[in-house]
Amino acid sequence: MTEMHDTSPNDTDALPQGVSWSMDWNLLRTFVVIAEENSITGAARFLGLKQPTVSNALKRLETLLGVQLAARDPRNFALTRHGKALYKECREIFGSVDRLPNLLAGTSDAIQGHVNLCMASHVVTPLLDTALSEFHAANPMTSFSLSVFSSRDVVERVLSKQASFGVCLMRQPGPELKSTLFYREHFGLFCGPTHPLYGRDDLTLEDLRAYERVTFSTDNLGDVLHPVAALRAQAQLSDKLAGDSNNLEEVRRMIMAGLGIGPLPIHVVERDIQNGRLWQLPPYRETPLVDIYLISHPRANLNAAEAAFLAKLTETISATPLEARTYGAAAATLEA
Repeated sequence: MTEMHDTSPNDTDALPQGVSWSMDWNLLRTFVVIAEENSITGAARFLGLKQPTVSNALKRLETLLGVQLAARDPRNFALTRHGKALYKECREIFGSVDRLPNLLAGTSDAIQGHVNLCMASHVVTPLLDTALSEFHAANPMTSFSLSVFSSRDVVERVLSKQASFGVCLMRQPGPELKSTLFYREHFGLFCGPTHPLYGRDDLTLEDLRAYERVTFSTDNLGDVLHPVAALRAQAQLSDKLAGDSNNLEEVRRMIMAGLGIGPLPIHVVERDIQNGRLWQLPPYRETPLVDIYLISHPRANLNAAEAAFLAKLTETISATPLEARTYGAAAATLEA
């Protein structure tokens, strides 16, 4: 006779096991606010709760996980190594939850849904414009949100799954994201109409050394504008900074206003050069070359519209030779 086993719901061995089933998810939400406010008092104020309530929530979470998440005393507060690791995971978890309505939207065969694309300021390439136009014409039930952030923030939002994918400057793509070289742009140095160097075509790099600079916040060796920073260091340009921004439009504004000389993507400001609002300075050849990437999270759950548009962009990039995706170079210096 075959032995019968009781498989009723009362069989505790059949119940799901693990922290996820015993977790009070409100504790994670509270922890995220604590981490972002860097303070229990600040988190209590943000959540509209009393400080002991928030403090007890942190203690309960630490007890459940068996680790200390934050070192705190009356004067100091800092996440521990475990706390930083948990915060990173929580950002990804809540990013996925935020995207659930978008992921589940639409059940018909037609491609529909919303695409959330994060970009660095002034992403200028006909490849993106054409892809948007052709994709929406073929799939009119889709919609887009195009948000502008610093390149560093674009990476963070894609990592935390708050964005479907992103377009940003990157020097060395990391292993956590899928990265495709979208296009390359040459940067030149420029000044505005009121600057003493404006209109001069007899200049060398040495002539630029005495003047104040305007630049991007990422104009540092090792950062995304490393080639620009390397040129600045090699040319021994002034360390005196008249202004900086993480937004291209604002860097352009300060250069045009005469605050100092500064770097801009040559193809982005071609019309300004033609209209006399900007004057290009040396070097004129072998200008710094910066890479712009299309990035996505390999474990993100994309809706139909996101998956289709990402495939459209990727196919467009693959079908276009790199020399045709390299902008702003003099003919003799165009690189493949």
